[in-house]
Amino acid sequence: MGVVILQERCNRLRALHIPGTPLVLPNAWDAASARAVVAGGFPVVATTSGGVAEALGYEDGERAPAAEMFAAAARIARSVDVPVSVDAESGYGLPPDELVAALLDAGVAGCNLEDTDHKSGGLTQRDRYADRLAAIRRAATAQAYGLVINARVDVFLADHGARPVEHLDEGIARARAYLDAGADCVYPIFLHDERTIAKFVEAAGGPVNILAWQAPPVSRLAELGVARVSYGSAIQHRLLQNLATILAEIRDYDSAHP
Repeated sequence: MGVVILQERCNRLRALHIPGTPLVLPNAWDAASARAVVAGGFPVVATTSGGVAEALGYEDGERAPAAEMFAAAARIARSVDVPVSVDAESGYGLPPDELVAALLDAGVAGCNLEDTDHKSGGLTQRDRYADRLAAIRRAATAQAYGLVINARVDVFLADHGARPVEHLDEGIARARAYLDAGADCVYPIFLHDERTIAKFVEAAGGPVNILAWQAPPVSRLAELGVARVSYGSAIQHRLLQNLATILAEIRDYDSAHP
């Protein structure tokens, strides 16, 4: 993919983050699912790290080798003619310049980067992670690469959003710090309580991504000013459940008709 085309896709992806008119992303995990997303009329393909890792034979949470994850991202980016945003987890421990080089080589227009520390199992300290995001932004700018960074805020992750008010202040502080550091959008994953979403969106100071799981309908999220809605690995899981049903039907039919 040429530099000009990739830059155009970065610009297109960034422009689609409109508060109140959310970019809807049914996440893909391979080239076939990515093509299906585009055929369904969606203007962007976003990957799910959980789905990609599972398709490669690994568990989520940076358990898959980074090289395999970036190779999968490159295959997806080559297979469609729309911007691709890749779930890059926490960046696989790569220094900012190496991470940016890997994303650029894969030909992706954007990435998710989460503030979970997969080695410790906890959250990366807020200022430390903001500094990392700033360094990633500088590395991308140095390459004239308009990478769209969706910075995931994981304070609601531990209890899957069960006690959102307890984590709201820290979530907002992280969102502001990450946007100030150069992120284009912030993603408080598992924040699904409507009132808390409204407060978060109002206070964050930039575009907000919400996970569709247990959240209000997209139409309501639009009214709350959300700019991006993701589905994570839910679609892949639903398809695998359908596959299990089909396989059971085949098994039972064969058993009844030896």
